[in-house]
Amino acid sequence: MKVLVTGGAGFIGSHFVRYWLEEHPSSDVVVLDKLTYAGRRENLHDVLDDIEFIHGDICLKKDVDRAIDGCQVVFNFAAESHVDRSIVEARAFMRTNVYGTFVLLEAARLHAIEQFIQISTDEVYGSRLKGSFREQDPLAPSSPYAASKAGADLLVLSYFKTHGLPILVTRSSNNFGPYQYPEKLIPLFILNALERKTLPVYGDGRNVRDWIYVQDNCSAIDLIAQKGTPGEIYNVAAKNERENLEIAHLILEFLDRPKELIQFVQDRPGHDRRYSLDVERVEQLGWRPNIQFEDALRETVRWYQENEWWWRPLGRRRSSALEGQANSVSGASSHIGEQF
Repeated sequence: MKVLVTGGAGFIGSHFVRYWLEEHPSSDVVVLDKLTYAGRRENLHDVLDDIEFIHGDICLKKDVDRAIDGCQVVFNFAAESHVDRSIVEARAFMRTNVYGTFVLLEAARLHAIEQFIQISTDEVYGSRLKGSFREQDPLAPSSPYAASKAGADLLVLSYFKTHGLPILVTRSSNNFGPYQYPEKLIPLFILNALERKTLPVYGDGRNVRDWIYVQDNCSAIDLIAQKGTPGEIYNVAAKNERENLEIAHLILEFLDRPKELIQFVQDRPGHDRRYSLDVERVEQLGWRPNIQFEDALRETVRWYQENEWWWRPLGRRRSSALEGQANSVSGASSHIGEQF
């Protein structure tokens, strides 16, 4: 079998490539990645000889046609994914997450792909103070990022209903682990704590996220691809709901840093209070997470401590969401200008 992994040089995508190679050693793997700021060859440094890597854009038909040729299965991880960046400049999110998904779907249809797996997010549901979202609940995205992913999901589902394209959609909670670009909360907090810099916590720090170790998400996606029902959506979460402030405290504890490094900052616009997913459907397939949250977080902290070669070259590009918002106020965003 030959599979295409789009966005395979990104955080979750690169972990999935490794996972797939280990679990399906007879498969051929093609990775299509644009190598934007968060997609890096370094994320695949140890498996580059085991895959076919294509530097290309899912929004360009010629790149997609080249990558998809001969493949039976497509896993679409390619996405702009940082909420704060979408608030500053949403154009790239609409282009990649919606239009790019359309280009992939058209190619999948014309190349008679046997399976198309869309990797999505719990953020498409919006916020929920009590209870958990089920797959059939209405979508109510709060950010341009979440709205772009919701639009892509609906587009994918429409190709099943209209064209009979065999699709699956996975919606996971917040992933964490090695190789995650340090604009996201956990790696940002880890690296700031390592360098004894402040940890910027939005609002009162009581926003709740359900965290899943990236390897557990990869195992869920693999199982869904094998056993899922075409045309269906599957939530994926490990039931590790934690307040952002608790995450900050744990990281400081693991690194023996003072709590005084925590700095409360102005909340971001449209900040969802709580995400929570009902995972009965994926559990019925036989999936369970394999690693406890605090063990996984401790291992993630250790990885960043031991792999300065990976994050140190990022230099000033490693900035908090705060800086991006400040720049947007002054009109200094560097992401404006890319057109459909």
